[in-house]
Amino acid sequence: MPAGRLPSLLSVIIAALALAACTHERNGPTLGHFDDFQVSRPQGDVVHVCSAYGCKQQTRFRFTEADIGEIKAIMKKAAKDNSAAEERRAVAYAIGWMEHRVGKEIGTDKDRPGMDFAASGDPTQQDCVDEATNTTSYLLVLQNNGLLKHHTVGTPFSKDQLWRGVAGWTHWTAVLKENEGGKKYAVDSWIYANGENPAIVDADKWYIEDLANLPASTR
Repeated sequence: MPAGRLPSLLSVIIAALALAACTHERNGPTLGHFDDFQVSRPQGDVVHVCSAYGCKQQTRFRFTEADIGEIKAIMKKAAKDNSAAEERRAVAYAIGWMEHRVGKEIGTDKDRPGMDFAASGDPTQQDCVDEATNTTSYLLVLQNNGLLKHHTVGTPFSKDQLWRGVAGWTHWTAVLKENEGGKKYAVDSWIYANGENPAIVDADKWYIEDLANLPASTR
């Protein structure tokens, strides 16, 4: 290769890397995520809620029959029709309500949005591992109660751009998989304060720039 073309080729490679995110897909069973992070698997309407960053603390919580009734009503009201897109919208409202319900009971209603490195070990705070794990648990509760018609709960995965420093930190998300076609959607609760609707976005388009450019919540 001519010497003059080498810098140009390197520039192209560097530019491509800068635009790409490293995706760490996990294709095993959804419940394998809980085993990987040593979290008790959800069973029926019982979940173990992660907090303190990296699931250092796990608090048992059971959604009551009344809770499930409220979730059903919320999803019915939120969905404008019976499409997969409207089911995702209804799921966002359900997850927001579930976070709020759990938070008031166990103290995570004080969880601040995003990442606070000083909060590691604080049982009221949750990082993206906590959020991805909890959201997956809540999605499984919806699935177990027959509230997902167009989707199944997928295996959480992560992306990063570590060469960007903190702005490209490894970020985890829960996943919904559309039954027709198998398209995956990230369900990201970490961006917002406790109880706000998560963002539900095409997994391929989720977190491709940096933490400051994550999608808006689903309304």
